[in-house]
Amino acid sequence: MSKDLTLSDYYKTLGLSKGASGDEIKKSYRKLALQHHPDRNKGDKASEDKFKEISEAYAVLSDDEKRKQYDSFGDSRFHQQYSQEDIFRNTDFGSVFQDFDMSSGGGLDGIFSRIFGGAAAGGGSPFGGAGGGRAGGGGRGGRQVKGQDVEFPLQIGFAEAFSGGERAVNFRLSDGTERSLKVRLPKGAKDGGRLRVAGMGAPSPYGGQAGDLFVILQVAPHPFFTRDGDDLITHVPLKISEALLGTARDVETMDGFKRVKIPAGVKPGTKVRLRGLGFPHTGKESRGDCHVIVDLEIPTHLTPSQKTAIVALQEVDL
Repeated sequence: MSKDLTLSDYYKTLGLSKGASGDEIKKSYRKLALQHHPDRNKGDKASEDKFKEISEAYAVLSDDEKRKQYDSFGDSRFHQQYSQEDIFRNTDFGSVFQDFDMSSGGGLDGIFSRIFGGAAAGGGSPFGGAGGGRAGGGGRGGRQVKGQDVEFPLQIGFAEAFSGGERAVNFRLSDGTERSLKVRLPKGAKDGGRLRVAGMGAPSPYGGQAGDLFVILQVAPHPFFTRDGDDLITHVPLKISEALLGTARDVETMDGFKRVKIPAGVKPGTKVRLRGLGFPHTGKESRGDCHVIVDLEIPTHLTPSQKTAIVALQEVDL
């Protein structure tokens, strides 16, 4: 399903509480299926969508193993392990629809294939057969269920994110297994970026391939640079006289100090653009820009000579 469901939504979808019995689940699904069946609501997209939702909920909650996994893991982790094909495989819809008129939809398989897409099941119908089949159990045409993906937060320095490199990662799975590996940091790595390492997640409880490791990058802040995409922003404070008369200042960049000319009469907040001195564009040779923002230093205390100079400026209308 494209719609995200929370842990309790499969139960709410069928109008049930979490502790509902198997008979209650079947009875509730049957009632709702009669109401929203596609052949009884031809052309009604809302009813078809509802039928999909309740059928997915029934496929999970009517199977003891899938229901146990759903209750234990929650929706997000459950759907990392179970594809839609896994969810519906070997679900016993026949006993629910045994007295439905299937003639207009090409039979039970035809109905589900029409609204879910039979090709998604890898050919044939994933809905046939008596109940009791388990996802990942190697049923007809079935594929084994992948293990749980694992996320690992990794804090890296601002300079590391800029230049890239290699970092060691050490983590422990929920079963106590410890794993160590090295990951390659791309140039221009972003805060929140995800690095995927295939097969380094949790092992599959059903004999399938292991899950993946996702390293979540946390880039440490810089003392005076801020980052906007692949552009860098820094500030240069000017005295009043420098702003009025213009000046040249050495400004620190990721490539060392660069001489920046400030024009006379510059206004506070003006940006001076240094092309190509920002962060590398990931996977490219080009880079963002560095923007130097002009700030004006206003002294809070004036010496007698400074005060005299300011008064003199005031007298000449400056």
